[in-house]
Amino acid sequence: MSSPDPQVRAARNLSTNPAVRGPVVAVTGAASGVGALLTERLAASDEIRQVIAIDERRGECADAQWHILDVRDPAIADKLRGADVVVHLAVDLDLGTDAAARSAFNVRGTQTVLTAAAAAGVHRVVLCTSAMVYGALPDNELPLSEDAELRATAEATGVGDMLEIERLARRAPRAHPGLNVTVVRPAVLVGGTDTALTRYFESPRLLVVAGSRPAWQFCHVEDLCGALEYAVLEKVDGELAVGCEGWLEQEEVEELSGIRRMELPSAVALGAAARLHRIGLTPSPAGDLAYTMYPWVVSGSRLYDAGWRPQWTNEEVLAELLEEVSGRHTVAGRRLGRKDATAAGAAGATVALLGTAALVRRARKARRRL
Repeated sequence: MSSPDPQVRAARNLSTNPAVRGPVVAVTGAASGVGALLTERLAASDEIRQVIAIDERRGECADAQWHILDVRDPAIADKLRGADVVVHLAVDLDLGTDAAARSAFNVRGTQTVLTAAAAAGVHRVVLCTSAMVYGALPDNELPLSEDAELRATAEATGVGDMLEIERLARRAPRAHPGLNVTVVRPAVLVGGTDTALTRYFESPRLLVVAGSRPAWQFCHVEDLCGALEYAVLEKVDGELAVGCEGWLEQEEVEELSGIRRMELPSAVALGAAARLHRIGLTPSPAGDLAYTMYPWVVSGSRLYDAGWRPQWTNEEVLAELLEEVSGRHTVAGRRLGRKDATAAGAAGATVALLGTAALVRRARKARRRL
């Protein structure tokens, strides 16, 4: 006899397993990335009654009840009925996505999910932004508390979207009484991710802007999923920062990675980054550089007080990141072929592209002399 269809099995589990007293949890963006990992984790948990998975395509978790639709579709409210908690992870942070289209998707999607959750009787929504919302500033405390002011600007990749999502999170409980909203803010996320900050380590040299004070704190996706599960189970709420314990100084990163630095004056690095992004040569705006210049390390005290602990250290996450990016060549956030990689460069820094531009000018001058 053939086994029942996974969709039928998932629905059957939902209706015939009253012994499981945990929440019914809906996850958006469940087919890939963090959403897929969290869906599998929750589906395997004895503390979760049922997982409702929502995405534009079906994922691999057979024990979830799948609904295929765009999170901006108001029909999502019907799919959320019966859910106790929604974890909204359908957020586009792809460096290759048009910035305006990305923002429209992220903001509209979050608005729709919050409104639909309230209409469906969901009592808690968990959103995921980034610790980047605190801003990377030379006077930041080490570490920052969760209650620290959000001083980021919209000048770095995706940060404007995250700040808008944070604004929606603060407004939602007032607009929808009875709806609890928890926001989780991870440090530099590693584990199958592709961001301007992970691409920093794909460069043959690590840019250090003269006079800056970098401090590196990572967050493995497995630890993020653990923090999200704490929020789902209501072991902790409010604004939560998550990352490895402590941080690494730039010198430690260079020693552990074996990648030497390329130091540039601030005006040169920032000016070149801004120009090359403006003419479309690089995906990373100049604002991304601030996050490699100044600290934005977070304490994660609320999760620690609730009993959560990271399973990964900064050193271990950096080692995994270096293994993931091995063989890639990126400068100014732009991936290059092996032949295009030069002896200098860093994501967001434009060092190698500057060198390439100089070589082009020399070649043009040489041709004119012939």
